[in-house]
Amino acid sequence: MTTTPSPTSQPVLRRNAAGRLEWRDPSGQWVSGVVAVRAFPIQAPRHHIALMGPDGREVAFIDSLDTLDAATRALVEQALQEREFTPVIQRLLEVSSFATPSTWTVQTDRGVTRFVLKGEEDIRRLSRDVLLIQDSHGVQYLIRRPLELDRHSRRLLDRFL
Repeated sequence: MTTTPSPTSQPVLRRNAAGRLEWRDPSGQWVSGVVAVRAFPIQAPRHHIALMGPDGREVAFIDSLDTLDAATRALVEQALQEREFTPVIQRLLEVSSFATPSTWTVQTDRGVTRFVLKGEEDIRRLSRDVLLIQDSHGVQYLIRRPLELDRHSRRLLDRFL
């Protein structure tokens, strides 16, 4: 069953004793092992979120996080954070070489990290204002608004674009 929450009709969620997300279906039964999944994680991260049951089927649909009450929104946001791992690069600190493979040292929203860029093809432009960089281990890093990076970061990045 798919429900679209509105200010008057919201999914009922909770964490069980094991810390797993649970959803209450329309009959009042609690379904454990629910996972929150964004349809458009980069372009519309606050919209179009599906709650998937343990069988992989959608049990509820959230059009916008902004329509949820604070407690439910916090549960959904926490569930999304647990599922997703895409650090956002805030600054490029150092690049070992302008030829690939090269080692990049960057400041992300999760701290300073170092990774290896195998080739320039591992930098993809998703839109005018979003770049996605994949390291040699398959970890993806996001750069939002590359033109707003500091001058040093832009200069290093421009060598690879």
